Amino acid sequence: MNIQVALDRLTREECFQILEKTGPYVDWIEVGTGVIKEYGMPIIREIRERYPDQIIVADMKTCDAGIHEAIQAFDAGADITTVMAFSADKTIKDTLEVAEKHGKRVMIDLLGVSENKRVQEIQELGVSLVSLHIGKDMQETGAGTDNLFHLIQGISGLETAVAGGITLETLPSIVEKRPDTVIIGSAITKATDPAEAARAMKGLIRK
Repeated sequence: MNIQVALDRLTREECFQILEKTGPYVDWIEVGTGVIKEYGMPIIREIRERYPDQIIVADMKTCDAGIHEAIQAFDAGADITTVMAFSADKTIKDTLEVAEKHGKRVMIDLLGVSENKRVQEIQELGVSLVSLHIGKDMQETGAGTDNLFHLIQGISGLETAVAGGITLETLPSIVEKRPDTVIIGSAITKATDPAEAARAMKGLIRK
């Protein structure tokens, strides 16, 4: 099970400070949407230069212009780019084709999806990696990730990531469901000691 650290709502300097501290405990690096909007493709390139062997996820949240945005992400050094599940099927297929040409991957973000049927549809398009996701705004209403797993019930062959306000306290219930990747943001990036927070989470996953 991978830990994907989500670098979001951070300055460039904070991003690199966190990566330096958490490196031994993190498997995938996510360059969050807010960071991409602030700093653009150059920050993905810089992270790639500093961490040439890490898996880098560009959280582009693409919902249109799939070819262009996928090329942007992959040319900058990302291994995975994200596309919203509510996008047109053509947008999803276009990004999958670009990913195949580049030897890269697409993660479909299920934010806002409420029906298992849509997950089946995107799998039929060729999708193999999805993210079960409770957004920041909905987290403030008390919504959690536990109720998302019904979206993949009865569907086999999908690699699954889970995101949305995951903490050391809520992590055990998620680990029980055996996702492939847990995406952790503020519980690491806003911790007093990011290295210790990441170490504790990695230790829990390895139990």
